Amino acid sequence: MKWRSVLSPLLFIFLVSVSFHGLVLCHAVPEENEMRLELIHRHNPQLIGKLGHGVTSNVPKTQQERIQELVLSDTIRHHRMISHKRGTRRKNWETSSIAMPMHSGADYGNGEYFVQVRVGKPSQKFVLIADTGSDLTWVYCNSRFGNGSTSKTHKGRLRNHRRVFHADRSSSFETIPCLSDMCKVQLADLFSLSICPTPFTPCAYDYSYMDRSAALGFFAKDTISVGLTNGRKMMLENVLIGCTESAQGSAFKGADGALGLGNSKYSFATKTAEKFGGKFSYCLVDHLSPKNISNYLIFGGNRNEQKLLGNVRYTKLLLNVIPLFYAVNVMGISIGDLMLRIPFEVWDANVGGGTILDSGTSLTYLAEPAYKPVMNALEMSTSKYERLLSDIKPFEYCFNSTGFDESLVPRLVFHFADGARFEPLVKSYIIDFAPQVKCLGFQLVSWPGTSIIGNIMQQNHLWEFDLVQSIVGFAPSSCT
Repeated sequence: MKWRSVLSPLLFIFLVSVSFHGLVLCHAVPEENEMRLELIHRHNPQLIGKLGHGVTSNVPKTQQERIQELVLSDTIRHHRMISHKRGTRRKNWETSSIAMPMHSGADYGNGEYFVQVRVGKPSQKFVLIADTGSDLTWVYCNSRFGNGSTSKTHKGRLRNHRRVFHADRSSSFETIPCLSDMCKVQLADLFSLSICPTPFTPCAYDYSYMDRSAALGFFAKDTISVGLTNGRKMMLENVLIGCTESAQGSAFKGADGALGLGNSKYSFATKTAEKFGGKFSYCLVDHLSPKNISNYLIFGGNRNEQKLLGNVRYTKLLLNVIPLFYAVNVMGISIGDLMLRIPFEVWDANVGGGTILDSGTSLTYLAEPAYKPVMNALEMSTSKYERLLSDIKPFEYCFNSTGFDESLVPRLVFHFADGARFEPLVKSYIIDFAPQVKCLGFQLVSWPGTSIIGNIMQQNHLWEFDLVQSIVGFAPSSCT
């Protein structure tokens, strides 16, 4: 099998709160409307009972366990990202395997948020991993077009507690023929298969990963229902979805599929943003905040200015430079107003570097030529505190934080090529690991490699992505 070598998923998983009062079709959305999606973290108790045993079992009990789990998923994900080599992803049937047992799902990496969406007419409800590194939205599927691998269901669920989409019950479900140009050309970059025994056979796909996890199914179009902030219902029609019939891998932990939020023509993020002026935004509260405080992802430009604690700054969004991802043009990092000596090549995607904003990776990853000077500078600023020499994986530098005063720590700033500055909170890069233990929240990426500004670094800021103007705006915010 030809293993998938795309940049791995930067998982962004959220839960949609829907209140359906009335109907708004996607082609007639009033300008004042926006779509607001509630982001609920994987570890949030609200998920208990919603996602099944696979997700809610073995929830970390301590902050240390939680951070270690987040970093483990980061490491798996980033290992695939730095080895990315983009090219055609269309597969020949002879090099693909169709016989796969139904396990827990294709391995997109462990995401941190979940989304609840409704698919089909009448709608069927699913809990999906939202994946900013994937351009395909798919659900586990039971259909007369399939090979029967998901047919053993009980009350609409698989034996492993996942819901299954019954395509035959949806009046808006329509398969994509394998002989169509869409299958042979447009979907070639979504791992479409070349097999086509009859003109009416659905266009098949085989998502595969270097760790030998995979999802196999066929492409179709259907309706996805979501809620607007004014309480009305919106139906996104003719959305490309994947009807997954078999999968192997272990990272979904009870989810029913994936919501593709990557930067590509067919992703849910791109298609939905088109209905709302080409914009979407999110604001993540501190990951240690009380559990009743929610995060949101919003499609549309009507952000609440009163929540901002400073001016919005804008920098260029480098779309398609690192395919699927939202890259930015970093030019340097300063600590305490001193610009660190970091080779410019680290920030240049054309020579193996580059930087992406990732709401699914927890920590911030820096390529080695940037990692070392940043760590050295921060170690000096915390040298008055007792360094903990015991093995605290995966962090290189941790210290006893008794008496720690973050106001004495020199501020870290990301500088963008167009002059914008992003100044995260100290707690976003000197993070709480355990009681009286803090660690420098950076991870090393071997060179060449892609650097990632992760979601902990992004916390307490609004991030607004304008896909039309190719800019991203950011500002400090309470996110509440």
